[in-house]
Amino acid sequence: MTIKKDYDLTKLNTFGISARAKFFAEITNEADLGELFDSKEFKNNKKLFLGGGSNILLLGDFPGIVIVNRLKEITVLDEDEESMQIRAMSGEVWHDLVNFAVERSLWGIENLSFIPGTVGAAPMQNIGAYGAELKNVLESVETIEVKSGHLRTFSMAECQLGYRDSIFKQELKDKYFILAITLRLSKLERKNLSYKVLREYFEKNKLEPKAAKDISEAVTSIRKSKLPDPTIIGNAGSFFKNVFVEEKKLGEFLTLYPDMPYFREGGVHKIPAAWLIEQCGPENGTSWKGYRVGNTGVHKRQALVLVNYGGASGQAVKELAEEIIDSVFKKFGLKLTPEVNLI
Repeated sequence: MTIKKDYDLTKLNTFGISARAKFFAEITNEADLGELFDSKEFKNNKKLFLGGGSNILLLGDFPGIVIVNRLKEITVLDEDEESMQIRAMSGEVWHDLVNFAVERSLWGIENLSFIPGTVGAAPMQNIGAYGAELKNVLESVETIEVKSGHLRTFSMAECQLGYRDSIFKQELKDKYFILAITLRLSKLERKNLSYKVLREYFEKNKLEPKAAKDISEAVTSIRKSKLPDPTIIGNAGSFFKNVFVEEKKLGEFLTLYPDMPYFREGGVHKIPAAWLIEQCGPENGTSWKGYRVGNTGVHKRQALVLVNYGGASGQAVKELAEEIIDSVFKKFGLKLTPEVNLI
């Protein structure tokens, strides 16, 4: 393992933001980890672990060491007639893990297809899409404490997974490096078509999903049609979290906006952040959707996605996000929260 100085991070974040790291290292095996943790550059500087760089917005140069995680391996730990236990290293591309599962006719993560990023980010964010969340299949998370280098395994309950949230984004933020995760996937059919858009896809195309792979391919197609390719235009996917409201508040909104979409989740209701953004706009009266200011803007097909047309700074993207948050709050009294990590 080699530690480099003054390293360009432009190609290591999907927003394509130009920024530099004081120090930089890439880990490809667990021996690299030991060497890294023993280095003075690691011990004496602020640390940032990167996977696919798909859920971050760099606000400037990073005054410490950036470590890119390339730890890869997927193994079957155990199986019985009904399920299979799988361990995946944190540097694996998430969608590659999904493909590993659906090719073996395993159910549980097919609705999470084509989510950008690596396996290590999955428990941090409790990734979710199309009616499914990681917490439904996660068994444990193996970590290394950054301060001591000690190994610790967190059970699913200990991860405190919430909506795009976990203990690793809250009280233990930056304190643990995620080494691997263990999932329990089903060999028995666990078809999840609870999400309206997914049901409509099969109805429109007159298809009947018979295998997990069918749902994976459908979700991939839907996501490709809605979300811009970061290799073509810089973005980090959905920038904002959806909003949850209680029954009474939902009723008030529906009186004013009878066409407002919403989804029931437990005892609360989820309002799509994209819909809220689409109802608002800058002060000149135009819509946020498709809006552009300088080298940044809101994607023309998906209001949740902020983009870098080329040369935008992280600060410019942040300022646009803050304007959108303010406009939604002024109109609806609801506070949007970024899903993307601001660094």
